[in-house]
Amino acid sequence: MKRHAIAMALTITLGGCTTLTPDYERPQLDVPAQFIGSKEAGESISNLTWWKLLSDEQLQALIRTALENNKDLLASLARISEARQLLIVTQANQYPFIDILGDASRGRQSKVLVPSANTRSNYAVGADLSFELDLWGKLRRATEASQADLLSTEASYRNVTISLVSSVANAYLILRDLDERLAISERTVVTRQHSLDIIQARFDKGTVSELDVNQAQIELAVAQAAVSVFQRQVIQTENALQVLLGNNPGPVKRGESLEQQAITPDVPAGLPSELLQRRPDLIAAEQRLAAETARIGVAEALRYPNISLTGSLGLASDDLSDLTSSDAQTWNLAGNLLAPIFNSGQLKAQANAQRARAEQALLAYQSTLQNAFREVEDALVAVRTYRAEHGARQRQAVAARNAARLSRARYDGGVVDYLEVLDSERSLFNAELDESATLQQYLTAIVQLYKALGGGWNPEALQTNAASNGT
Repeated sequence: MKRHAIAMALTITLGGCTTLTPDYERPQLDVPAQFIGSKEAGESISNLTWWKLLSDEQLQALIRTALENNKDLLASLARISEARQLLIVTQANQYPFIDILGDASRGRQSKVLVPSANTRSNYAVGADLSFELDLWGKLRRATEASQADLLSTEASYRNVTISLVSSVANAYLILRDLDERLAISERTVVTRQHSLDIIQARFDKGTVSELDVNQAQIELAVAQAAVSVFQRQVIQTENALQVLLGNNPGPVKRGESLEQQAITPDVPAGLPSELLQRRPDLIAAEQRLAAETARIGVAEALRYPNISLTGSLGLASDDLSDLTSSDAQTWNLAGNLLAPIFNSGQLKAQANAQRARAEQALLAYQSTLQNAFREVEDALVAVRTYRAEHGARQRQAVAARNAARLSRARYDGGVVDYLEVLDSERSLFNAELDESATLQQYLTAIVQLYKALGGGWNPEALQTNAASNGT
């Protein structure tokens, strides 16, 4: 028995010394030296934690709520747990399986059929062992694939997290923009109603024509319609934001206005090569490639002979007291060989199919990388151009306010007709709406750049921030 056990241990130790495919290595990738839209050098904005980038305390509270309650994020977390358990299942195949068994029975055959039959008892206890020799690395490659699947799932969770943070921030910035545009519309309604009252009084005295009254009525109705539009959009945006938070639709508490948001983009984007280690969607895509590459080894190993070992050791007796006797010992050792012959073509086709799946994963990885570069470049140009556009819109709004004041004074003095007043007030209304919209787009572009660069979020930092804030 000792000799057999030693021989089996050596076989187990020496088994699986060969793999039929090379280990995974990252493929050659076309990575630019720097981003076209970023000329600065230095630490990337993505190294900032999200609560340092987004300083509005109410926005931070909303994001923390979303990270705790969002259903898509919780489902992604559950997928990590699933992948971790599947890895344990796969790893177990590399080691021997031992099953404990026991049996006790008592019975007698029919004396009609067997006149000499007596009541007999049978007792047995033992253990069965089974083990597949991993001669061609099939089990190790399967474990590697499961490990890559787990890493891909964890990276996907981080990707969902970063997307959630940016989605909540974007929705909140849009909401604050709609609040501002609603306020502008409501102020405009008050101003235009006041103008209509004055013009109506002048018309009643016969100093102005009915056309002036009608034009004032038109502009008032335009502003009133805008109020209804923005009221609707505010509520719909609040509902969408509450769903992101994992809540039922309802009002959302506000924090700082758009003008008070202290989001700074004055941090370089960093190097394009950093995306390979930072962006979780790239990490997930590469791990999917690694998993499919490892499965080529599994598919190739199926084409070669498979050897498995089985053994049993136990005690059996017809008397319970005899189980401790050495004569009651039973044991068995066996080796099984299975070699494919007639289905070798089928197994070869399966291996080729797996190579095709790995090729698809490679192309998907390359496509994800190119899309990542595009998103960063788009975000960089959006930050730069929206910043310039917002500056121009600010100057436009200042000029429009002055023009509206002057044209009203000229009309009251009888120098110009009411058409000039209408044009200047219409320009002011549109300029103020555009000023708010471009500020929101500028701030959103910064958030999108942060997301495109892979963000600065990690679970440990989140827990530290939550603890410091008492959440």
